[in-house]
Amino acid sequence: MPYSSDALSRALIATAVDGIIVIDRRGLIQVYNEACRTLFGYELSEVVGQNVKMLMPEPYHSEHDHYLSHYANTGEKKIIGVGREVVGRRKDGSTFPMYLSVGEGEAEGEPIFVGIIQDLTARKAAEDALREREARLSSILDTVPDAIIAIDEMGVVESFSPAAERLFGYEAAEVRGQNIKMLMPAPYHAQHDGYLAHYRRTGEKKIIGIGRIVVGRRRDGSTFPMELSVGEARFGDRRIFTGFVRDISDRQGAERRLEELQAELLHVSRLSAMGQMSSAIAHELNQPLTAISNYVKAARRTLDQEGPEALSRAQEMMDRAAQQVLRAGAIIRNLRDFVEKRETNRAPQSLNKVVEEAIALGLVGMAHLGVRTNLELESAMPPVLIDKIQIQQVLINLIRNSIEAMQAVSIRELAISTATDGTEFALVTVRDTGPGFTEDVRRRLFQPFVTTKEDGLGIGLTICQSIVEAHGGTIVALAGVPTGAVFRFRLPIAKQSEEAA
Repeated sequence: MPYSSDALSRALIATAVDGIIVIDRRGLIQVYNEACRTLFGYELSEVVGQNVKMLMPEPYHSEHDHYLSHYANTGEKKIIGVGREVVGRRKDGSTFPMYLSVGEGEAEGEPIFVGIIQDLTARKAAEDALREREARLSSILDTVPDAIIAIDEMGVVESFSPAAERLFGYEAAEVRGQNIKMLMPAPYHAQHDGYLAHYRRTGEKKIIGIGRIVVGRRRDGSTFPMELSVGEARFGDRRIFTGFVRDISDRQGAERRLEELQAELLHVSRLSAMGQMSSAIAHELNQPLTAISNYVKAARRTLDQEGPEALSRAQEMMDRAAQQVLRAGAIIRNLRDFVEKRETNRAPQSLNKVVEEAIALGLVGMAHLGVRTNLELESAMPPVLIDKIQIQQVLINLIRNSIEAMQAVSIRELAISTATDGTEFALVTVRDTGPGFTEDVRRRLFQPFVTTKEDGLGIGLTICQSIVEAHGGTIVALAGVPTGAVFRFRLPIAKQSEEAA
């Protein structure tokens, strides 16, 4: 048996999620459902027969009767059949936002008005929170020093922060809706669409989530180096890419100046080392020069004699003199290479050969000090990718430090070894039998101006550390067993591609 329309109407009104209020032409409440009781806090008995304006705060409270009489007299509608956001008043006097839709009908020949009410409190709170988040985000975007640019998966710019405007010279309105490649010089300009298409097709990332140094193009056509980091976000089926851009022009300039200062310091360090070795160098050169003079004089005296035997002896003397010339030339050439101010030139080198040449330079003028040297060079040592002169500077510094430290002890032994560490690095170890150093000194050895020498500047080991770390290696100082000091540094082994180059 079908339900009566009256029963259905009562059931619908009673169970509706939205508030339902029916008023007559005078504004008196006739129907007030359970949802309204929850919304306004009044019981049914408290509102039926009362003017609906009791549920309204000012100014709606004072205006409502006038609105009804005006509508009765003129038929002019302001809300009937339209709906709008208004404010309701609860029993406790508090107010809340609500959406009110009003329909007009008739019951028993009298006009009635049916109001459907939705509580907007939660939605308004969410909207307020969203506006607050947007305001905070806008404040961040206005003040953050990095430029922030958002694009869609086709490369079209969706947002362009104030910092981006300052960096690229465009107004946001000029960039939004345009392809991001307008901010890129060649070859990035031509490649970007293809990169996005490749990523959409394969998912293969080249910069997303990684970051790299690229070049940007300003509105005036000038270019600048920039650090670009890109993040990806999904909104349903859409993908948005957000780029964070930092101008590194000043940083690169500072880095270049730092490199120049480091190069200058290395040069000064080498000159200082040569100054300390000057007397020994003079002695080293004096030996072949004296020998050359003696051989030439002997050859001349021999030529005063007659016969083939005298001529043969004179030729032998001249050959020996020539050998001493070559020896002196080699000494000067090695010293010139060491002292010369030059650009870094890294290439695959034989580490054992570099060590042997460094020992020869480091021991110049030290023969009278009674230092015994021991070399333990790994025979199968692969080439290392280094600047030969800089690494020799490290070795000479360590060797001469060890020799100076051992002047205070009777047993003077210097051991230098090379080995591989089983990974991608080669190890060089310099070990002496000197007095060593305390643990406190050991921890501070590589700090500038820390020295155990009475007349030392304390920059030698700092320079050594800078050179080794610039090569991608590390250097450490260890206490010797039972005495002495150990310095060990590691250098990258050259890859096959680098050897081929």
